[in-house]
Formats: sequence, C-alpha cells, structure tokens
Amino acid sequence: MKIYAHRGYSGFYPENTMLAFQKAWEAGSDGIELDVQLTKDGELVVIHDETLDRTTDHTGRVCDYTLEELKTCNAAAKSSYANTFMTIPTFEEYCAWAATTNLVTNIEIKSSVIYYPDIEEKTLEMVKRYQLEEKILISSFNHLSLCAVKAIDASILCGALVPETGLVNAGHAAQKFGFECFHPPYCAMSKEAVQECHDHQVQVNVWTVNTMHQLVDCFNWGCDGIFTNYPDVCRAFVDAKKNS
Repeated sequence: MKIYAHRGYSGFYPENTMLAFQKAWEAGSDGIELDVQLTKDGELVVIHDETLDRTTDHTGRVCDYTLEELKTCNAAAKSSYANTFMTIPTFEEYCAWAATTNLVTNIEIKSSVIYYPDIEEKTLEMVKRYQLEEKILISSFNHLSLCAVKAIDASILCGALVPETGLVNAGHAAQKFGFECFHPPYCAMSKEAVQECHDHQVQVNVWTVNTMHQLVDCFNWGCDGIFTNYPDVCRAFVDAKKNS
C-alpha cells in the first residue's frame, strides 16, 4: 500500500509548501499529493483552495493575482509557522525538486470550481519538461479534465476523484473511460467496493486517512494507496506489516 503525503506533510507543516514536500520525502513517503491552479497571467501554482483566505495573509481568488503578486503572499500565515515567510510554490519549482527524488507525484488539477483554460496542456508540458511522465498520477474531481489529459497523452495515469457521496460501480466506470485509478474518500469505501475496482483492474487510492482505524481498514481492504497528512505514522505501520 503506497503512502502519499496529502499536500505534503500537512499534519505538521504548512500545506502545499516546499517545506511540507521536503518533510514528506524525509518521512519516507512513496509519493506526494498536491494541487495546481493558474494565476491571472497563466502560470501554474501549487495551492489547494481557489481563494487565498484560508492559508495565506491575502484574500481573494488565486486567478485574480499575477504570479509576481502571489509571491508576496505568505503561504504559512495561518499555520504554526506564521512567523516564517514561505511562498506559494510554482509548479515548476516543485517539478525541478521532484526530479531529484524517487517520489511519485499525484497532481490534482483544480478545475471543478473554476475551469482554467489550457490547464491540462500546461500541466503536462511542465511534467514533460522535467521528464516526470513515469513518476506522476493526475487526478481531478472534474473527470472531463482527465479525459482532456488522456486526449493529450493516453499513457499518463489518471485517477477519478469523487466526493463524500462516493460512486457505486466505480471500477466499471473508471475502466470504461480509461482511468487507471479511483480516488474515493474513506467514508465511501468498503472491502467489497475495493474488490469491485480490482475486478476491473482499477487501483484504489483513498483520501484522507488520518486515524489508525482508517489506516488499518484500508490496509485490510487491500487498497493500493492512501493519502494522509501524517506519512511518518503510515510509513511505520506499513513497514511493520511488511516485516511481520
């Protein structure tokens, strides 16, 4: 079972910052999950919310700021690291770093609230610039974005994200549309649902697994991966199971 650090090691460090990504790597994560959006001037940046309010010292929508303007935001402002200035990373900054590691990156394209023109093309262009094609997985709640990715490059692995309501017959649906993975919330899954996906050769990566009960369930259900804010705990658990 692979361990993906959700927005980096976000349980202890400011989410979607280079510090959180570095700490996730040091904690033994197999991969990192992050979110990409576009600035006013069309640059890819790594931030979860469509607005700046929750995580930074600025307000308003990400898409209403240029990259230069966003660089003045403190991405750690609402965290325990508030006294340390951390920039919102560009996706290129992340890719340049990720290329030096063995990490797999789950790139969530944030296109279900604001549809960013050409975000799929720009994301893949950056991935290919740093030769990360075989070290990425692209996910989105907007499954049309995944179809757009497949139209550009059918070899790119894609995971269909769904909200808390889940999706019945998810394996059948993912296989039908050529998606290799299904990314459900823990609350919508069961051993039977995981098996249905596996019966259709679809991998299951569950979000967001932050308790031991959830972790044990996902392991026992045979999930292929989990997204967690605490990758060190999950790493220790999986390694102990492997060696037992």
